[in-house]
Amino acid sequence: MALSEEECSTAKASSSSPASSSATVSSQGVNYLAKCVLRGSAILQVAYGHLRSPSSLDVVFGKETSIELVIIGEDGIVTSVCEQTVFGTIKDLAILPWNEKVYGQNTQMPGKDLLVVISDSGKLSFLTFCNEMHRFFPVDHIQLSDPGNARDQIGRMLAVDSTGRFIATSAYEDRLAFFSLSMSGDDIIDKKIFYPPENEGSGSSSRNAQRISIRGTIWSMCFVSKDPIQTNKEHNPVLAIVLNRKGNTLNELVLLGWNLSEHAVYILSQYLEAGPLAHSIVEVPHSCGYALLFRVGDALLMDLRDARNPHCVYRTTLDFSVHTPEEHICVEELCTAHEFDDDGLFNVAACALLQLSDYDPMCIDGESGSGKTTCKHVCSFSWEPKSNRSPRIIFCLDTGEFYMIDVSFDSDGPKVNISDCLYRSQPCKSLLWVDGGFLVAIVEMGDGLVLKVENEKLIYKSPVQNIAPILDMSIVNYHGEKHDKMFACCGVAPEGSLRIIRSGISVEKLLRTAPIYQGISGTWTVQMKFTNSYHSFLVLSFVEETRVLSVGLSFTDVTDSVGFQPDVCTLACGLVADGQLVQIHQTAVRLCLPTKAAHSEGIIMSSPVCTTWSPDNMSISLGAVGQSLIVVSTSNPYFLFILGVRSLSAYNYEIYELQHVRLQYELSCISIPQKHLEMRHLSSNVNLVDVGGAVPPVGVGMGITFVIGTHKPSVEILSFAPEGLRVLGAGTISLTTTMETAISGCIPQDVRLVLVDQFYVLAGLRNGMLLRFEWPSAFTPSSELCVRSSIPFPGKVENFLLNTKLNSFGSETCSVNMGEKDGLPVTLQLIATRRIGITPVFLVPLSDSLDADIIALSDRPWLLHTARHSLSYTSISFQPSTHATPVCSVECPKGILFVAENSLHLVRVIIFRTLNYRDCLAVILLMIVYISSL
Repeated sequence: MALSEEECSTAKASSSSPASSSATVSSQGVNYLAKCVLRGSAILQVAYGHLRSPSSLDVVFGKETSIELVIIGEDGIVTSVCEQTVFGTIKDLAILPWNEKVYGQNTQMPGKDLLVVISDSGKLSFLTFCNEMHRFFPVDHIQLSDPGNARDQIGRMLAVDSTGRFIATSAYEDRLAFFSLSMSGDDIIDKKIFYPPENEGSGSSSRNAQRISIRGTIWSMCFVSKDPIQTNKEHNPVLAIVLNRKGNTLNELVLLGWNLSEHAVYILSQYLEAGPLAHSIVEVPHSCGYALLFRVGDALLMDLRDARNPHCVYRTTLDFSVHTPEEHICVEELCTAHEFDDDGLFNVAACALLQLSDYDPMCIDGESGSGKTTCKHVCSFSWEPKSNRSPRIIFCLDTGEFYMIDVSFDSDGPKVNISDCLYRSQPCKSLLWVDGGFLVAIVEMGDGLVLKVENEKLIYKSPVQNIAPILDMSIVNYHGEKHDKMFACCGVAPEGSLRIIRSGISVEKLLRTAPIYQGISGTWTVQMKFTNSYHSFLVLSFVEETRVLSVGLSFTDVTDSVGFQPDVCTLACGLVADGQLVQIHQTAVRLCLPTKAAHSEGIIMSSPVCTTWSPDNMSISLGAVGQSLIVVSTSNPYFLFILGVRSLSAYNYEIYELQHVRLQYELSCISIPQKHLEMRHLSSNVNLVDVGGAVPPVGVGMGITFVIGTHKPSVEILSFAPEGLRVLGAGTISLTTTMETAISGCIPQDVRLVLVDQFYVLAGLRNGMLLRFEWPSAFTPSSELCVRSSIPFPGKVENFLLNTKLNSFGSETCSVNMGEKDGLPVTLQLIATRRIGITPVFLVPLSDSLDADIIALSDRPWLLHTARHSLSYTSISFQPSTHATPVCSVECPKGILFVAENSLHLVRVIIFRTLNYRDCLAVILLMIVYISSL
């Protein structure tokens, strides 16, 4: 027997009991652990309501063993709020709408709808969404039957009264149960009744002739609303069910009434008409007694206001012989993104497999076959959400055609208008019409659709990904580094596809802003002091603007209180000393002392104190800020400036030049480690002390070390010490394909110095490649040095900089040599190259530590494992992003802020791994949460 991970300990404990001792001996004490590496993507149920708040518009997907909360964005993109596993297999779910008269005394969830779920556990569960825990929590559980899937066990289908006062659930056949709801006490259930009664035998006679037990299969059911101005003081619910009695060829419509005062269920009437087979019944909203009865080939509008005399008032055929729009084929979309190998060659073989033929040799019910029925039937439907107009329903036929029915009421009675065909796709298992005019269409064995109602037509907006069913798969090792891919053949014709499933890291989205952040050019998080555990500010740079937000429960604009110049594009920023923030833009370097209005540790003044430094008649192209050091470069001419900060008096600081050098090549990126390496001499009898066994190469740690990338192209490691600026190592970038042709675009976009077991340099190139440089093994460190990764005392670094000679090297070039000493500079060895995309690679460390893992942004985000040899990375299950920065706060100590689709996404990386999949080599979304804020 396969057990879930949580059940293993229980299974092992129970195996020691006497009752299970024999079983344990027979199985030799073997237990099996079943771990899910990829949650199911097949959507079986859909629901819509206000689950997170009274104003939120949330969609719930039932995925057999999990529930997923999603929303539909303004652009029609489906994004996930959360997904959690449930114990058991979901059979049905529905939204229980908020009713102030019923739930008004409950202060814990005012205005929020509940999610009602039934599963093979035999329980009826009421769930509410907890925003603090970011998941569903149970409000109450009602045991309906024993666990299992017996046909007569109640818990197969749900029906909820539109007022939120009653719930009905049925078995596959013969039995059902009614529940009335109330939150006046501790229990959500006020009354309940099972029909037929559990103590009523199949052969017993009833005292009332109307109490006839239902015997047969229950196909569909819904509540029938009553006129709200009815004179009855007690509302007795009426339930309509489509029933197939044993031995009958036709289904009948049965109306059941629950008399609350007598606590009894009666059959009020039965409707059976010769003709097609009836299969579904759905109430017309806000009609007080009307319902649509769908049959094979036609649909009936039923008047059920008098539950004892149901009759049909309108009949329409479903055999519409009108022109239908072309079926939406998304093969061209699947093939728009390509995978590149290390040589930059297109991998288009997969696209050829997607050219699917309309002829399916495995289809036994083809048009020429005898199994094809000529009568159409409705396979899914959904009513328009709350609106001021007459009720409208969109339904999908088994041919994939979409139509709309408009039901109106006037003095002459109900009127029904049927539209022309709105759209055509594959037959849909479920439809869900949500606010904003979007229609979610779920296909049983293929990708679903998000459509939008525009001008009485349906327009395709986006897919709802579904890899089920997987018909075949093959695992391919990726570069022999345990980075496997799984190629899977998914779906059925004509929606079949070839997909890649790879090891990935899930993220939990905590916050998402509205798409109002167009043109972001950079993001940074900054502390107020180096010793602070949490970030204080979030800096957003735009093309012609800069904004500074405080980090906390809410992101508040504090640009004016921090002192950053708001009308410029920030190139870089950071903390140069405790309480001293630096902003680098094209014309100047600006030092700011924020006030208490921006941070509790700010200065006690009405406005921030600021000072600036500017190069003479030159514009700044790049910059970086480290502890007690600022590095900027200019273009045309190419200069590198080393700047420091010194105090002149209280709240009076000066940015001054320590050194500048002329460059032979323009710089493309600068990176200063936030934690410096401090070296000290030890006696010969003291062993080397290091961090994680790492020993620095010669010259590293003797000063302030940083890394640059040049347009040569190359990466170079520089050290600034009292003796001046020195080049410790340089690596030229010259890459070719297997055909000995040069690879273009090899200019470094971002560089990082890493310390894990050894020192090495990571470089992300503008052509989407990732490189790793290391020191040659021949260059061994001095035996009299030790290294420790720490933050030096500010006073020590300040004294070191004040004692530095202010000399200029004039025409000496940083890209050639700056005085050979101790065998420096060394030529760095290129250890590994990988192509992770075709767009520039940005490197974002998860913390200030030199051994922190790094997020690499290109076509999609990756997590680089710095402790691994060569280059090892894992895909992050998130959409392509242009910028990212770690965010550490009390509420979210390990958050990451991504910029994607003009929105800010605050996510938390989930510690376990999952698998994410791409549709025809194009990345798709797994875990994204939209929560309107900011």
